[in-house]
Amino acid sequence: MPSLDLSDVAVYGSLFEASPNPYVLVSPSLTIVGCNDAYLRVTARTRADIVGRGIFDAFPGGPNEAQLRSSFDRVLRTKERDSIAVIPYAIAKTTPEGTLLEERFWSATHTPVLDARGDVRLILQHTVDVTELHRLKQAVASGEGTAEALDAAPGPIEQIESDLMRRAQAVQRTNLSLDAELERLHSLFTQAPGFIAVLSGPDHVFDLANDAYYDLIGRRDILGKPIHEALPEIEGQGFHELLDRVFESRQAFVGRDMRLLLRPDPDSPPAEFFLDFVYQPVLRADGGVLGIFVQGHDVTNRKRAQDELLRYQTDLEALVRERTLALEKSEAERAQAEAALRQAQRLEAIGKLTGGVAHDFNNLLQVIGSNLDLLHHDLPADPATTTRRLDSAMGAVQRGARLASQLLAFARKQPLEPRPVSLGRLLRGMDDLLRRALGDEVEVETVIAGGLWSMLADPSQVENVILNLAINARDAMDGSGRLTLEAGNAMLDDFYALRHPEVTAGQYVMLGVSDTGCGMSAEVMERAFEPFFTTKPEGKGTGMGLAMVHGFVKQSGGHVKIYSEVGHGTTVKIYLPRSHQVAEEPVTDPRTGPVAGGTETILVVEDDPQVRAATVEILTGLGYRVLQAGDAQSALAVIRSGVLVDLLFTDVVMPGTLRSPELARRARETLPDLAVLFTSGYTENAIVHGGRLDPGVHLLSKPYRREDLARKIRHLLGNQRQRRIARPGPSAATPMPPPIPPFLASAVQPLGAPTMTKTLAQQPMAPRVLAEEAGTGCHVLLVEDDGIIQASTMDMLESLGHTVTAAADADEAMVELGRGGIDVLFTDIGLPGRSGIELAHEALAHDPTLRVIVASGYGGDIRDGGSEAGLDAVFLPKPYNRNGIRKAFQSLPQPPSGKNRP
Repeated sequence: MPSLDLSDVAVYGSLFEASPNPYVLVSPSLTIVGCNDAYLRVTARTRADIVGRGIFDAFPGGPNEAQLRSSFDRVLRTKERDSIAVIPYAIAKTTPEGTLLEERFWSATHTPVLDARGDVRLILQHTVDVTELHRLKQAVASGEGTAEALDAAPGPIEQIESDLMRRAQAVQRTNLSLDAELERLHSLFTQAPGFIAVLSGPDHVFDLANDAYYDLIGRRDILGKPIHEALPEIEGQGFHELLDRVFESRQAFVGRDMRLLLRPDPDSPPAEFFLDFVYQPVLRADGGVLGIFVQGHDVTNRKRAQDELLRYQTDLEALVRERTLALEKSEAERAQAEAALRQAQRLEAIGKLTGGVAHDFNNLLQVIGSNLDLLHHDLPADPATTTRRLDSAMGAVQRGARLASQLLAFARKQPLEPRPVSLGRLLRGMDDLLRRALGDEVEVETVIAGGLWSMLADPSQVENVILNLAINARDAMDGSGRLTLEAGNAMLDDFYALRHPEVTAGQYVMLGVSDTGCGMSAEVMERAFEPFFTTKPEGKGTGMGLAMVHGFVKQSGGHVKIYSEVGHGTTVKIYLPRSHQVAEEPVTDPRTGPVAGGTETILVVEDDPQVRAATVEILTGLGYRVLQAGDAQSALAVIRSGVLVDLLFTDVVMPGTLRSPELARRARETLPDLAVLFTSGYTENAIVHGGRLDPGVHLLSKPYRREDLARKIRHLLGNQRQRRIARPGPSAATPMPPPIPPFLASAVQPLGAPTMTKTLAQQPMAPRVLAEEAGTGCHVLLVEDDGIIQASTMDMLESLGHTVTAAADADEAMVELGRGGIDVLFTDIGLPGRSGIELAHEALAHDPTLRVIVASGYGGDIRDGGSEAGLDAVFLPKPYNRNGIRKAFQSLPQPPSGKNRP
């Protein structure tokens, strides 16, 4: 007979199907993957009904499902066989009355089938239907139907007995496993690191205690004894009472750092312990208390360490309090030192500001003084030269006015006239001006966003800002590059405002000016808005441009930010508040209109008699009928006298109790059509609030030119006449002015040319100093980078009989010195590049016989410069005049033999 090939899978499949024992295969997810015919017969199911379904889905177990599921879990966890002796499990059975659930009893063995890695791949369930055997056991137990039950038992009795023996052996193995588990649990209990004890009954008799408990109390006999007998020393420490309360209340008690006195050694005095423990009641099924479970830890070392730490902490707190008092005293002293330092820094900043202002204004005064001094001597001789010098002096005055305006802008004190403005329209209108100012080598690109909002700002100041930034960009690009102007809407949100505390969140119109120049370092950006700070060569910039921009933007309620990278260029972004009104159409600036006079009556109110006299002379020369008053009270008397006045021209800051705005208000009560024009060099808060001119107020800032005054007055009188024409009623023609009342003739009188003091042309002329009076002339090298100062100084030197060669910087001067023939070096201190002091040292090293005069815009007297770093020179302070130059030449040392002498 041939043998079977047991390595053939098909053989095992045939054996599986032919086995009379019911088998089913399930996956680790408890899905049925296969079964044999015997299993289908005992379960009364078909293979199509159950294969592929979860075993508990195919055979719902009801309340007995947990037992079967636990067996599967043990197999998956332990990878070992597991048996269930008897489990009731209902099976669906088809009858003529329908499908019914028949309760059956089963005995099952679950065997793991492992894969090559040792993981459970399948579980083989061997199921035996022991329903009849179970019923037989019940019948035998009751003494009824034994024979019938045996006859009804399926299969031979021997098979049933064999199955019972197998099941008994499985139960025995289970019991052995339970014994081993019990022994393991006992070891865990005994060796637990925390002390454990079990007390039973109301007398709290010791049933169990582990080694840690004995280590705590000492090796004494306590099992079977109540606690008051086993541990008599704890009497009166409150522990008996705690146990009684837990037993009666059935509520656990948790103790922390509980103090306990014990005697582990009978021959020693009680020792102090600190314990963390819990008394947990052990309850019966009916809720009654069986005993108390005690579990805890000896925390004596921890408690002593905490107490020691607390003592150190107390000592430390005392030291901290002592040190704090010392620090508070030191902090007060430090605060005083910081206050002194801040004061010193403020004084230093003010000193720098004052020095810069003094320097620039002395230069301006130099121009004025020089030209007026020359004018005094040139009037009878050369009218053309006189006109040129007058133009030079007026140009210097305008430069001073611009510098003062920049200072006021930086201080946020300039009067503004904000109104709704279209930034896009303004940029387009400046295109030609920018291209002329920047030159052909700078490419200008303007980008204006669609839907651009109106902004609230003073348009003339915005133009100044754009021009300033554009010129700065041109200089940063060395006259060649790309300048981009951007206009767009911007929303500065709360997050941005949080990072920039000076910003108010809201809607803004953004002006961006970007260049492709040299860029700024972080250090330069930090100081960019400081007044008089500049990176340009000396003499090439005042350092007020960005300071003016910053002051104007802040005064307008806006925000300015610089973005720059060295070598890549700079972007300045300005954010001005959005206006919800429609932008106004640009109007003709009265400052650019024609210069014309008139025949109206103007009342001039000015407390400075020289300014008042000059203003009256200008207006009289323009044909106006002019009245004057030295204060507001006198001016109000003129108004109320009945004299018809068309325009009130008043200084803002006036002496007396009546202020100029109140004068204007009261004057208009008498003359409702009166036009009012204010003038001031510094408005304070009289007509300017929040940095803005009050509505309806017109201001002409000092210093002003004759043309500015004439145009502004004609503009206001024209508006006045237009209002009269538009008003219904009698003819709007200007009535003839009534005569001046006699009682006002002495205090307030109409001024014409006959009542004025003598003008400069009418005053006696001082005799002109001829060039011969200066003696033999010298060849002077004049080094001055300011063109106006250079020209006027050349005129004075030449009028003193000297020959002059001019240079604008030290390099050019050294070239001229190299040609020879120079007797005197006349140099300004502040030159672009090297200073005048450095030039003088280099020139003397080249020609020790050279004599040196150094002009300084920082004030002082003519003095010997020998103390200035060993420089042998005469120092001449600005502003100087012709006589000052003469004195400087007289202070020079005698020339060496063969040289000219002044």
